Amino acid sequence: MPSPAQAPVPARPTASDPAPSSPPDPSPSPTPSPPPDPTAESPAPPTALRRSTLLVLCACVMVAQSMVAAINLLIPQLGSSGLHPSASEVLWTVDAYVIVFAGLLIPAGALGDRHGHKGALLSGLGLFAAGATISALAGSPALLIAGRGVSGAGAALIMPATMSILMRLAPPEQRPRALASWTLAMGIGGLAGNVGGGLVGEYLSWRALFWVMLPLGALLAVAVARAIPRTDKAVGARVPSLDPLGTLLLTAGLVAVLFGIIESPMYGWGAPRILCAFAAGAVLLAAFTAHALRSRAPLFDPRVFRSARLRAAALGTAASFFGLFALFYVNSQYLQYVKGYGAAQAGFAIVPLTVGMALIPRLAARWSGSPRPVVGGGLLLIGAGLLGASTADAGTPYAAYVCWLLVISAGTGLCLPALTMGVVTSLPPHQAGLGSGLSTSAREIGAALGVAVTGTVLAAHTGTGHASATSDFTSGMAVALRVVGVAVGVAAGVVAAGLSPRPAPGSR
Repeated sequence: MPSPAQAPVPARPTASDPAPSSPPDPSPSPTPSPPPDPTAESPAPPTALRRSTLLVLCACVMVAQSMVAAINLLIPQLGSSGLHPSASEVLWTVDAYVIVFAGLLIPAGALGDRHGHKGALLSGLGLFAAGATISALAGSPALLIAGRGVSGAGAALIMPATMSILMRLAPPEQRPRALASWTLAMGIGGLAGNVGGGLVGEYLSWRALFWVMLPLGALLAVAVARAIPRTDKAVGARVPSLDPLGTLLLTAGLVAVLFGIIESPMYGWGAPRILCAFAAGAVLLAAFTAHALRSRAPLFDPRVFRSARLRAAALGTAASFFGLFALFYVNSQYLQYVKGYGAAQAGFAIVPLTVGMALIPRLAARWSGSPRPVVGGGLLLIGAGLLGASTADAGTPYAAYVCWLLVISAGTGLCLPALTMGVVTSLPPHQAGLGSGLSTSAREIGAALGVAVTGTVLAAHTGTGHASATSDFTSGMAVALRVVGVAVGVAAGVVAAGLSPRPAPGSR
């Protein structure tokens, strides 16, 4: 899961395979040895997914997610470092990873579909480690920001590739549990980022965070090379197009929208630069849609969103991360500025949030054929947990606060695997990377909105004449979490209504 921000309240917040190939047409042929059909994928009947393969894929997910979270706990140290960054440069250091990551997810997924997911995963790990090295050696804020962007590009290749490989190798009966493990890896990655970032921020230099990623990336690359088999690529007419113009329009549009969302708490939702960003994003995305509808080989066909199941699953994914990141943003500040925890202690204090993510998906996998109650119930639990957490103040015992974290955790573990499955299985097998890119894009956009909305509400409650900054924060936190909790509850009904009990025709 992407990450909590650790800056003081006035600071601007930051913005997480297909089934096996179908065999060739078995219909009789007049010739004894017909040539293979170039439009069909090579047959690759799935066998049981090896535990070592699953562990390596989940480890890659954890590392990519941890770097979303960890940097937020280093904001105070970065601000006072020898680089002497401005407030804007510190914020761009945080945001560069998320913006590049989210903006490139869909093209990166299509790239893996075209050239192979294992190659995309190895390339992503290489870019990730290269970006970490640039950041560790940075002698200026600009170089640090550039390194974060390079790592974000690597993460954009890693996330769709891991899910696509997992879905291609796992037989149908294993997919719900495999996706539950993938989702758990995201949560543990966020936890590891919080704990690791907190420890580095308290005891080491900020450069240590980036240096440790270099050997870790190399170790994962070796593990991928040894433990992950190559999967069949789509061939012939099924080869996904990279569509350079469509890729440029879609990426630029997503980046513009994300920029507007992320920057809005600092400048205001009605500020000229924010309105211009949203307008540019809308124009670019509309241009992409028009181009894709006319193109013979688009990056992806926007008509896939005619599927109510795909729309509902994407909305549910965004809504769940909208709620989670609203919590993440206030959680770290609540524990540090209201409860008086240190950075490392605050990082460990979020551990209970992983309990439900670890235990509930195994139970939810048994109900994978009934997504409506599973997803609807999970989103309702997230909303209820946020409403409960909104009652926390300086006098609330940590044990009572943890109870609401556990409710949110249970809701997340219940709905996220089913939502991910809903997006990925709504597209044909040869577009597995694209499907996982769409799913992760929905997560990142929802996360950015959750942080932005919460940050805006908190900023509105800073310096409003309350007795202290603590009361300013707790009152703003209460309003923000109630607004977000109600929104997630409403989304639960909409999403449940749009989910069909089984995959739509044409899906896996």
